[in-house]
Amino acid sequence: MEWLNLDDSVNALSLLGLVAIVVLTVAIVGKYIKQIKDEKAEGELAGYDWDGIDEFKNDLPVGWAAMYTILIVWGLWYWFVGYPLNAYSQIGEWNEEVKEYQAKYESKWANADKQTLIDMGQSIFLVQCAPCHGETAEGMGGKAANLITWGKEDHIEKVVAQGAQGMGFMSPMPPMMTDSDGAKKAAAYIMANFSPRGETKYPNLVSEGKAVYENVCAACHGIDGNGVEMVGPSLVDLTGEVLKYGKKDSIGYMPPFKDRFTDVQEKALGEYIYSLR
Repeated sequence: MEWLNLDDSVNALSLLGLVAIVVLTVAIVGKYIKQIKDEKAEGELAGYDWDGIDEFKNDLPVGWAAMYTILIVWGLWYWFVGYPLNAYSQIGEWNEEVKEYQAKYESKWANADKQTLIDMGQSIFLVQCAPCHGETAEGMGGKAANLITWGKEDHIEKVVAQGAQGMGFMSPMPPMMTDSDGAKKAAAYIMANFSPRGETKYPNLVSEGKAVYENVCAACHGIDGNGVEMVGPSLVDLTGEVLKYGKKDSIGYMPPFKDRFTDVQEKALGEYIYSLR
């Protein structure tokens, strides 16, 4: 009879509750059966009538009121002191194990080299991202963004010129904030200074692009490219921003992946996406 092991607090508490319910049920039912047999209804009527049934102005039964109060007190004790919040939980144990594993993971790979991060990012991509973006990251015929071009110089130039739907900020990025020549210069400056690649196809345009960026882009993305809270995302870590906020576009909506990845995993995923050609 392992189920009757009273050394287990859950079993003991459950058995105590069972005994209390049985005793109270017998006592209360017996009391009211006796009243039905021996007593007649009496007291002041409330003056309400439902199909010939009157209502008395009686006080709450003392036993009922007492049990109602006791059950509330017991319920609060049970939840906050007795069992659920202070007892063993498989979910709680799993969460603690995940935290412990993630801490070890972060420590082990904190100084991983670039190629290791790219390989790690590819594994993460194939599990988490490929169902929408495809195993080759080309977006599966427009069902999701083509990540081979996303975040690269041509893509940034296009966004500067045509605007973007945004990632849940106060308003989307409007189009035509500069002409095509200005967009190319701004993209060159962004790629040279903020992109993980740190290089541009047009190094001769970087100095002119700085002026375009500061006049057109910095108000939302910050002079240092780290973004402005609730206004514009960081250009230093575009992958991390999309994972944090999700992405709305003409082809649909990507939900946020906030807290899905550790910092190292997020960095690895970004390295893999930026490595795509």
